[in-house]
Amino acid sequence: MDEILKYFPDLSEKQIEQLSKLKDLYFEWNEKINVISRKDIDELYIKHVLHSLAIAKVMKFKDGTEVLDVGTGGGFPGIPLAILFPEVNFHLVDSIQKKILVVSEVANALELKNVKAESQRVEKLNSKYDFIVSRAVTQMPKFVGWVRGKIKKEHINPLPNGILYLKGGDLSEELKDFKAAEIHPISDYFLEEFFDTKKVVYLPL
Repeated sequence: MDEILKYFPDLSEKQIEQLSKLKDLYFEWNEKINVISRKDIDELYIKHVLHSLAIAKVMKFKDGTEVLDVGTGGGFPGIPLAILFPEVNFHLVDSIQKKILVVSEVANALELKNVKAESQRVEKLNSKYDFIVSRAVTQMPKFVGWVRGKIKKEHINPLPNGILYLKGGDLSEELKDFKAAEIHPISDYFLEEFFDTKKVVYLPL
């Protein structure tokens, strides 16, 4: 939690309490259903929670924003972002039912009223959203194909609606056809070595 408070010093007592509970909740659920690799669970706050919150350094969602988290896995980046933005609605989807069970249980334990978790393929969703977030579920061209029709036209946030994607490594080939993409190195915001090659990619759609 120290790393979280270092970069997000203005959290409310409730947010600190919710974020503090994540470790025990994920340790407990990971014993039953493996949603986080064994080697990563010990570094939950840096590799999962803080990594997810990097999106908040690029985009401060306005109240009432609708966000879709595609391939959420154990609830990242959706759960940490839902704690940070309690007045923003998050729809977390994953095609694997048991992962969504964990997400639902974690959200319920934290009393996150702004989280809806659903086992579903993104292509089957009919709703539209302001932003779509995800953590490296596939290459960007394929991802854009999945979500292209799911973005609202009118925008209420400082940046036009689109994708906020957590990805690492050299993205030049993957993004060569997306001239509007902006790459935000996470090392600009967080000093830990883990983030040296990690980025938030913003792609307006």
